[in-house]
Amino acid sequence: MGRVTTRRSVIRIRDGALSTRPDTLVTEEPLEIRLDGKPLAVTMRTPGDDFALAAGFLVSEGVIASAADDLAGIVYCDSARDEDGVSTYNTVDVRLAPHVPAPDLGTLERNVYTTSSCGLCGKASLEAVRTTARWELDGDRPLGVGTELLARLPDRLRAAQRVFDRTGGLHAAALFSPDGELLDVREDVGRHNAVDKLVGRAAQNGALPLRDALLMVSGRASFELAQKAVMAGIPVLAAVSAPSSLAVDLAQETGLTLVGFLRGASMNIYAGAHRLSLPVGNS
Repeated sequence: MGRVTTRRSVIRIRDGALSTRPDTLVTEEPLEIRLDGKPLAVTMRTPGDDFALAAGFLVSEGVIASAADDLAGIVYCDSARDEDGVSTYNTVDVRLAPHVPAPDLGTLERNVYTTSSCGLCGKASLEAVRTTARWELDGDRPLGVGTELLARLPDRLRAAQRVFDRTGGLHAAALFSPDGELLDVREDVGRHNAVDKLVGRAAQNGALPLRDALLMVSGRASFELAQKAVMAGIPVLAAVSAPSSLAVDLAQETGLTLVGFLRGASMNIYAGAHRLSLPVGNS
């Protein structure tokens, strides 16, 4: 099984002094996802939680709603081996349950190579998300989450990043309860993979939709991350950096609460402010 980290020799310069030493790096390897034996997608990821990643990916694309009910199984492909005949554990085959209709692979727009930094370019339109989302976000239901609690989430996310402390090279995504309890956290070289691993684990545990959860991500809030929150029924997405314009459009159309630039007591609320308890002040 692939390791989360690896060691490489590096020339290090500090205060004008040169030395050679080993450095800990995050592992990045491709994962091919097959659906009933047919190639579906390739993503660059950090090995680990590969079955959850595949399940979360299928939830995000509207193929399944529950891993327990909609999947017959997920296995590593034994045929995927290196030149020494050792299994690479870099290909998984997802088998759908008999009652789940086989999707049109062409409509998924994922039968291509994707990067770990931004996912797939040229994503489907807002209409595609609206038509495939299985749950509404209960837009009129407030969670009563205060800005003081939101301000603490980045530090709690950072404190839970165990591999980041050793490598400095991973994104993270975490689920929090409305009172700030850490429910789950995943790390990966791709922020979209980290979210898929969270959603996939929830699907495997029969916990979807995640109507009482907040999704906190490192980095920016792209359209793809907003899509994944909507498809998992998550009402609040918060990010330490900026959202994209399309992420804001999707949040406004679906009722997702979207918070960006969440750094200490400062934050921007781009959509869904009604779900939060806001301080009294000038508008």
